[in-house]
Amino acid sequence: MQQGERTLHRLEKIVAFVAVFAVLALTVGFAQAGEPITPEKVHLRSSVALVQDAASGETILAKNTDAVLPIASITKLMTAIVILDAGLELGRRVVISSEDLDALKGTRSRLRPGTALSRDELLLLSLMASENRAAAALARTYPGGTEVFVATMNAKAQALGMADTRFADPTGLSAENVSSAQDLARLVQAAHGYPVIRDYSTRESATVRSLNRTLSFRNTNGLVRSASWDIGLSKTGYISEAGRCLVMRVRVASRDLVVVLLDSWGKYSRIGDANRIRKWLETNAAAGPRI
Repeated sequence: MQQGERTLHRLEKIVAFVAVFAVLALTVGFAQAGEPITPEKVHLRSSVALVQDAASGETILAKNTDAVLPIASITKLMTAIVILDAGLELGRRVVISSEDLDALKGTRSRLRPGTALSRDELLLLSLMASENRAAAALARTYPGGTEVFVATMNAKAQALGMADTRFADPTGLSAENVSSAQDLARLVQAAHGYPVIRDYSTRESATVRSLNRTLSFRNTNGLVRSASWDIGLSKTGYISEAGRCLVMRVRVASRDLVVVLLDSWGKYSRIGDANRIRKWLETNAAAGPRI
């Protein structure tokens, strides 16, 4: 009988130890759940990364978020906002001119001088395909011209509280277009309030008629063509000074998130970083009540 009691006591101790260990593990897990993910937990090739909860503003992942860097064609989100805020007639046709050609980087475009497209089509190509001549033409034909347009971009940035942001041109080809991840999260949130930007920036592809030819364009963010991603807004960017950049408003693990990735090295590294972030978030959401 005494032997049975001693066995029972040992079992009770084991059960008690396991219970205490489980409680401690849960306590530590919940304590860490509210902390931002450190870059070491998710191997990223982007120099700057930020993931925020779109509803609460909670920072979920942060890496060099105060760095002020060139942002390349992420610029075009502000270009679209300025056009839409002005209430200009989107059906009006605009002719691409030699003034719209890229004198900074010498980038090519299939929109030849003489091409006539509506402002609406130019807006679509700017956001979806990151068409530089389309963005340049939108700014050039803005009331007051490109100079006034860029000044309006900067004024809008100030109004949105984007203290780290400066714009020098409407395309993003200038390395003087700079911002921080925190500011770009504000820009994404503001842009998401425009149905046209949400629609055009996430279109998979589009066609336009140019000088008696049909031209096909695809979204520069291949993730919009993936059924596994729920993307509400997207914009890519690249110039050599900025590296590969990507901003998105996405739904991951039942949460609406803002994702900012800047200065990513390698052609596909920003896409790889986005996939790594999503996998980490989904894995940890499945393991606990919060990300």
